[in-house]
Amino acid sequence: MRYHFHILVLTTLPILLLAADPIDTVKKLPEIVITATRSDTDCVKVPAQVRTLNAEAMLERQARTLPEALKELPGVNVQKTSNGQGSPFIRGFTGFRNLALIDGIRFNNSIFREGPNQYWNTIDSYAIDRLELVPGQGSVLYGSDAIGGTVNMFTKGSGYQNEAPGTFFHGLTAYRGSTAEESNVMRQEVQFGEGGSWGLHLGASLKYFGDVHAAAIGDQPSTGYDEWAYDARLDISLDPNWTLTAVHQQLRQNDVWRTHATVRGIPWQGTTIGAELKRAYDQERSLSYLKLAGTHLDGPIQAASLTISLQSMSEYEHRIRRPIDNRQNYSQTELWTLGFDLQLQSQTPIGKLTYGVDYFHDRVNTGSQRYKLKGTFIQDEIQGPVGDDATYHLFGAYMQDEIDLGDRVHLFLGGRYTYAAADVDRYDNANTPTIRYDSQSDRWENFSASARLSIDLDEKDLYRLFAGVSQGFRAPNLSDISRLDINRTEEVEIPSLGLNPEEFINVEIGLKADTDHYSGSLSYFYTDINEMIIRRATGAFIGAYRVVEKKNGGDGFIHGIEFASEYRFNPNWSVFGHLTWTEGQVDQLVGNTNTLRAEPASRVVPLMWRGGLRWQTVDRRWWAEFITLGQCDVERLNASDQRDTQRIPPGGNPGFNWLALRGGCQITEHLSVNLALENLLDSEIRHAGSGSNEGGFGAVIGATVKW
Repeated sequence: MRYHFHILVLTTLPILLLAADPIDTVKKLPEIVITATRSDTDCVKVPAQVRTLNAEAMLERQARTLPEALKELPGVNVQKTSNGQGSPFIRGFTGFRNLALIDGIRFNNSIFREGPNQYWNTIDSYAIDRLELVPGQGSVLYGSDAIGGTVNMFTKGSGYQNEAPGTFFHGLTAYRGSTAEESNVMRQEVQFGEGGSWGLHLGASLKYFGDVHAAAIGDQPSTGYDEWAYDARLDISLDPNWTLTAVHQQLRQNDVWRTHATVRGIPWQGTTIGAELKRAYDQERSLSYLKLAGTHLDGPIQAASLTISLQSMSEYEHRIRRPIDNRQNYSQTELWTLGFDLQLQSQTPIGKLTYGVDYFHDRVNTGSQRYKLKGTFIQDEIQGPVGDDATYHLFGAYMQDEIDLGDRVHLFLGGRYTYAAADVDRYDNANTPTIRYDSQSDRWENFSASARLSIDLDEKDLYRLFAGVSQGFRAPNLSDISRLDINRTEEVEIPSLGLNPEEFINVEIGLKADTDHYSGSLSYFYTDINEMIIRRATGAFIGAYRVVEKKNGGDGFIHGIEFASEYRFNPNWSVFGHLTWTEGQVDQLVGNTNTLRAEPASRVVPLMWRGGLRWQTVDRRWWAEFITLGQCDVERLNASDQRDTQRIPPGGNPGFNWLALRGGCQITEHLSVNLALENLLDSEIRHAGSGSNEGGFGAVIGATVKW
C-alpha cells in the first residue's frame, strides 16, 4: 500500500496527521521539536511556547518571503522597511534582538543593525523544510541576541532515510503568481540517492516581484525587485549511528529600493517622503557547512555533533542624495563568518545533560566612494555603513540539565558563559572633525542562567503547566560601535564608544492542552530590560541630517499575554485562532542630554489576532479556509517613532483587518493547485514602522508538480 503524508500546520499547537486511504482512521502523532532544548522533544512537553511551520503549510499560504511566512504565527508582527526587506517583531523585539538559526547555525552576525533590518529576507523560504520559533528565551542555549525569540530554520534534504533500499529519484516543480504585486516565483527541486545510504537534494528558486498595488494609493513605484537562489544538501549514512551532512546555499537580490527615503515614496495618512533620488541595494549571501552527527552511541556520550560552517554576506548600496548636494554614493560591505559548534549529550544520574561550545569569527571589509551626479569621481570614504577591516569574536560554553522529579515534574536548568571581542581598524570618528580616521577595540563577558519547570497535570499528559525564568544577553556588535549611516527619517548614526552589554530577564508561566479534539495554550510573559543600548542626539548635524550616537541606559520592561487554540469538530472541520496583547516601556535619552525618560517601547503592536475556519475532505485532497488577520491601532509612540515621519503617520499606524479565502486540490497523485483571494475588503494596510503599504485585493495562484 502506498501512503501519502500531509502536514497540516495551524497557528496554535500544531498537530501531525498521517493520512492513508480515505477509509483509514486519522492518527494523531506527537510533534517533535528541537530548538527549545537542543534535542528531540515532544512539543507539548517543552517548558516554553514553541511555534512551528513547515514547507507544505508555507506552500498552502503561498508565503512570498521568509519574514512574511512568519506573519500568521502567534505574537509575531512583520515590519517591512520596503517590500524586499522584512523583519519580525517577536514579543516586542526586532532586528539584532531576535536570533535566526539555519540548521542550528547562527545566522546573526556582527553587522546586524538595530531596528528592523533586511537580512531575514535573504533566506529563501522555498529552501526551508520547517521552522521552529521559541519566543522569549534562548540565550543559554544559543548565546547573544536571543531576546525576543529564536527562530531555527531547517533546510530541505533528500529524505533518503525513509526510502526503500535501492536507488530513488524524486522531483518537484512549483509556481506562484500574484496579481497584487505582479509577481512570478518558480521553484525546481530534485532528490536522488540510495535508500538508507545517501541522498542528494538540489533546489533553485527564481523570483520576479513587480511593484505593489495598494488599496487607495495604487501602484507604489520601485517596490519590485529580482531574486535568485539555489541550495544543495548531501546526507551520507556512515554507519547506523553516524551521518555526515554537507550543505550549500546561495541567494542574490537585485535593486531592492528603500522607497520611503526617496522621491518615489507615496504619502499615506500624513507621512512624508524622502528627498533622495535613489537608495537601492544589491544583496548576496551564502552558507556552506559540514556536520558530523552521531546518535544512540555507546559509552558516556550518547549523542554528539560537530559543525563547521562558512558564511558570506555582501551588500552594495547605490544612493543618489538631494540634487543640491550634486553627488552620489556607492558603498559596499563584505563579511565572512567562520563557525564552529560542538554539542554533546549524556544521560547521567543527575539528569540528561546537553552541553558544548560554539565559536563564530566575523571578518568585515567596507568602503564607500563619492561621485558627482554625472559620474565624476570625488573621493574614497574611510568606511562604509560599519567600520573597515574589522573582526568580531563570539565564544560560548553552555550546559543544560533535564531532571525528572518524579513522573510528572520535569526541571530544566542551564547556564552559558559568553566572551565577545570587537576590533575595528578603520572608522570615521565624526566626533573629531580634525582627526577623522580612528580605530577601537573592546571585550565583553557574561554568564546567563535559566530554570524552567514543566508539570503534567493528568496521567495521559493531555494538560501541562509550565513556568520559567531565563536570563538574556546581547553583546554590542560592530554595528553598535562603528556605524556611520542613515538611521530613521533625517537621522544619521555615528560610531559610539564604551558600550556595555544589554541584559534581560524573561519570566513566563503558561498552560498547554493537547487532546483528540482540542489544542491550545495560554501564557503570560514579562521581560525585564537593563542597560539597553539606545540612541542620543548629539546636537550636531551632518548636512540636513540630525546626528545620533548610542549609549547605555534603556531600562524598562515588555510584558504580554498569548492565547492560541484550535478545535477539531471532526476530520473535516476545525476552527482556530490566536490573540496576543503586548505592552512595554523603555527609558530614552531626552534630546542631546543624559536625562532619561520612560517612553513606550518602539513600534510594539498592543493587540494582534488571527482566526479562521478550515474544511477538508477525509483524504485531504480538497481543502479550504477562511482567515482573518488583524491588528489594533498603534498609538503609543516614543519620541523617535514620532520623528520617523516617512514611515509612521502622525498619531501612529491605523489598525487593520486582513481577510483571505484560500483553498486547494490534489488533482492527481502528482499535481496540486492552490488559490487564494487576499485582502478581500481591499483595505489600506501598513504594518507598524513599514515604509510602504501592503497589496490591495488580489489573487494568488500556486501549482506544484511532484514525481
